[in-house]
Formats: sequence, structure tokens, C-alpha cells
Amino acid sequence: MDALSETLRVVNLVGAIFINARFTAPWCYQSPRAESVAKLLEPGAERVIIFHMVAEGECFVELGNEEPVRLIAGDVVIFPEGDAHLMSSQPGLSPSSGARLEQVLARRPRQLSYGGGGATTRLVCGYLACDTRLARLLLAGLPKLVRVNVRGSNAGTWLEASVRYALTEARSPRPGGEGVLAKLAEVLFIEVLRLYMNEVDEGRTGWLAGVSDRIVGAALHCLHKDPSYSWTLEELARAANTSRSVLAERFQNLVGDSPMQYLTHWRMLLAASLLRRSNVPLARIAEQVGYQTDTAFSRAFRREFGMPPVAWRRNQSSLAVARS
Repeated sequence: MDALSETLRVVNLVGAIFINARFTAPWCYQSPRAESVAKLLEPGAERVIIFHMVAEGECFVELGNEEPVRLIAGDVVIFPEGDAHLMSSQPGLSPSSGARLEQVLARRPRQLSYGGGGATTRLVCGYLACDTRLARLLLAGLPKLVRVNVRGSNAGTWLEASVRYALTEARSPRPGGEGVLAKLAEVLFIEVLRLYMNEVDEGRTGWLAGVSDRIVGAALHCLHKDPSYSWTLEELARAANTSRSVLAERFQNLVGDSPMQYLTHWRMLLAASLLRRSNVPLARIAEQVGYQTDTAFSRAFRREFGMPPVAWRRNQSSLAVARS
């Protein structure tokens, strides 16, 4: 299994599509900072990532003082840092004052329809909730606004058709519509990451850039394939068909950690996943993530998460009960 697939399998992603909008020009919609709406979207989530898909027509997105970006049908934009932004039919418009966000989110997906009666734009808005460490891993090095067009991919046509179908089903009396939309939000987000990875840009850094890199990607594949193994820099360099110095420098420049530091972080994410999803004893989890004693494992876990694994597991169980 490749590093991206393995990471997405382990981490705790929760998604939803919460707005299905039809706007007619002129129109302008203000989206607040993600952290300010996280409690409304997904109570208990450490981090919320907002995304929009243009299902029909075109529009502009304005982010702070940066130049407006024109979006066309099939474009999906995500905001890795959760910045507030404007979506509009043309730059320079003032956002409309509509219902309070609590009212908008009272029913999901909320149907929005307003504007001046001109050209139509349809937007589908969603979010992914995850923990802060996952966000730091997946989104490090990304620009404040990531845009890809899914219509150029094989999965894009299926995704758009599936989203349209699921939005229709969500309004029907048949059960399960919102659950389908939640899974589609996750799939759409993953497809955006995959498409972004394939875009050529020599100046990129971050975990996704590392996965795409021939040398660093080979090392990451080894670490993810067998995280319990006592890897050395020499063994990783041999697997990546390069020297230790080249691997160490390239890994640090792209990922931001040394290979051994990264291995520790990855082991802790694996351990957190096992603690959250199972009742596996601590000693067995320690062994599965490469520690010979649960004492050494507990010490490493506490450095990463700020509390012992037993307390962290108890805390996660309490959060799960609160969300249900």
C-alpha cells in the first residue's frame, strides 16, 4: 500500500457536504474562518478544512488581499489554513447579509438560493474534520488556496454525478442520504489531493511533495510499509537508490523532519489510531509500532500527545460518546 493510502487508512477523517447552493448574478457569499465554525460543523473536531466544488457556471474566490481567482465548473478549492474568504459572481461585491450560520446549518445539506437573477452558479460546500497532527502532516507546504479541476480526471465525472445523485437522495425520505454525502466528501477531498500531487511544480515542499518525489517517496514507502522495523538511514538510502547524505538532505527539505523523526511521528499516529479504534492492550500496541517495552512507548506517546496513552484513549472514548 502506498504512503498516501496508508495514511488515509489510519487517520480519523470525518466529512460532510453541508451546503448545496444556487446563486444568480450578482451575488457574494462570505465564508468565515474554519476554526470559528468548527464547533457547528463537527463538535469535538480539532481541525476543520473547508472546500467548495463549482458544479455549474463560474465564480471568483477572494482570499485576503490576494488577487481574485476565477473558478469554472469542475473546479474544487480547499483552504488548508482555514482562511476566511469571499465567493462571488464578480470581484469587489459586498457579501449579502443572510440567515445566521446556526440556522443555515440546522439542516444538512442546506439548500441555498439567492442572487440578482443573472447567470447561474451552483456550488457544493463541504468539510473534512481531522486532528491537528494529520492536518500538519497532509497539508504542510500547501498554499493558502489549493485549486484543481476534477473534470480532467477519470474519477471526476463519477464524483460529480455521484454528488448530484446523493444531494437528490438527501432530500428524499429514504434513509442513508447524509451518510452517502459524508463518504463522498472524503472521496472528493482525497481526489483533490491526488490530482494536486500530479501537478508538476519544482518549488513545492511538504509531505505530499515528499510522497511524489522519487527519492523521498521511496523512503516514505518503506517507513509506512513496515513501521515496526528498526530502520536505519543507510537501509532507507539503499531502498531509495541514493546516498545517506542525499536522502537526509532531501527528506528534511521536503518533509521538514529527518527520516528517523518522521518514523517516530508516524508510529505515534498509528498508535493513536489503534487506541481510538480498538481495545488492544498497550503492550501489543507498543510492539506493533516498533517499541520493545510499553514504558518506552508510553514515554514517546506522551511527548507527542501531551498525555499517557491510557489517558488519551479514555479521552477519545469520552469525545466519541459526546458526539453520538
